Amino acid sequence: MEILGTTLRICVEDLESSVTFYEHLTGSRALRFERGGVSVAAVGCFLLMSGPAAELEVLRKVSATIAVPDVEEAHALLTAAGAKVLAGPVPTPAGRNLIALHPDGSVFEYVDRQAPAAE
Repeated sequence: MEILGTTLRICVEDLESSVTFYEHLTGSRALRFERGGVSVAAVGCFLLMSGPAAELEVLRKVSATIAVPDVEEAHALLTAAGAKVLAGPVPTPAGRNLIALHPDGSVFEYVDRQAPAAE
């Protein structure tokens, strides 16, 4: 499976001050969106998340986001290698994702930038 890149996931209390810091650090502007009651800002290779404690508790269990060319291919390779897919693949605003539990106990999100299928 080709890995196109990784995104570091960081749960923060004060999204605005964190965005300012990471924009300065990376020289990039934040791309912002909301997902499931959580405010998200993507800044360079960092994904900053802020929201209700219960939502963040779940998000903290995912170590990183891994970009791949095709989530369906990743799904097949992960399960063949012994990983357990916990969620997905599902469409997102930017493509598709899945959450996988690796045999060592690590949890990762896999994403692609495939356009969701037209209905």
